[in-house]
Amino acid sequence: MRQIDLRSDTVTQPTPEMRTVMAQAPVGDDVFGDDPTINRLEQTAAQILGTEAAIFASSGTQTNLLALLSHCQRGDEYIVGQAAHTYRYEAGGAAVLGSIQPQPLDLEADGSMDLIKVQQVIKPDDFHFARSRLLCLENTHNGLAVSLDYFAEAARCARANNLRLHLDGARIFNAAVKSGVAVTEISTHFDTISVCLSKGLGAPVGSVLCGDEKTIRAARRWRKMLGGGMRQAGIIGAAGLYALENNCERLQYDHDNARHLAEGLGKIDGFEVEYAEAQTNMVFVTPPDQLADRFKSFMAEHNILILDGRRVRLVIHLDITTEDIDYVVGRVNGFG
Repeated sequence: MRQIDLRSDTVTQPTPEMRTVMAQAPVGDDVFGDDPTINRLEQTAAQILGTEAAIFASSGTQTNLLALLSHCQRGDEYIVGQAAHTYRYEAGGAAVLGSIQPQPLDLEADGSMDLIKVQQVIKPDDFHFARSRLLCLENTHNGLAVSLDYFAEAARCARANNLRLHLDGARIFNAAVKSGVAVTEISTHFDTISVCLSKGLGAPVGSVLCGDEKTIRAARRWRKMLGGGMRQAGIIGAAGLYALENNCERLQYDHDNARHLAEGLGKIDGFEVEYAEAQTNMVFVTPPDQLADRFKSFMAEHNILILDGRRVRLVIHLDITTEDIDYVVGRVNGFG
């Protein structure tokens, strides 16, 4: 029996079609700007997101870092959610490599930051303080598609306080599909947007940073400094291009499967299931206390991979079918 991997949507395998375009991709030296596949990928990403330019990088951690380094100088500050990826899960790169100070705030339950609290932590123009330069938001957050109205309000707040606005949009296409809008309805509010090609879209590696020409030009210099310049990168860029052109609308299937999983697990006695209306491709489940220590090993015995933890995140992706969901629910129903 094959494994059902629910640890993350980063675990997907390239499809046969994706492997074909990778093998056939025309390539050149991207540091010289000569890779036609990377050039097409960046142009396509910018067009889809509605920005002037884009840059391809190896990971979402790098595209987020490129954005922070391009927006902020040494001694500047970015305002960010306490549990946001750009603050909590990226090894402190902005502080270590850019001398950029984070100003974290608690996130609300819906993945937003209270904009009144944001305004309260913006520093006055005084040499005693770091300079507040950037507001960083996230969509999705823990799988939740954040309100479109909130982003409009956040953009007004940023402009009124002379802040640039960055979106960690690793799963922005999940958010757009969930919200029933074109992705530009989200991206239009931001100066820069980081988009992962290797999560729900299913590419094996890579992210793009989209924004205005000036900022992306600065990001290109930072990418080189960080060792992120690649040569015949079109081989992997072709997978990202295929993902953008073919795998966005299919995300609805993942969302439907996540709901199907939540409904199935929710019928099992003793299991606490979290699945809000704004959820996309994630379900959070807490097994009964007396069974929690055995849950991961039990699932592994049935070829189902999950993460450690008391509250377990289950992530649906393009390698997961509805039949897989039924199998998982059936096994969990027999747990204990």
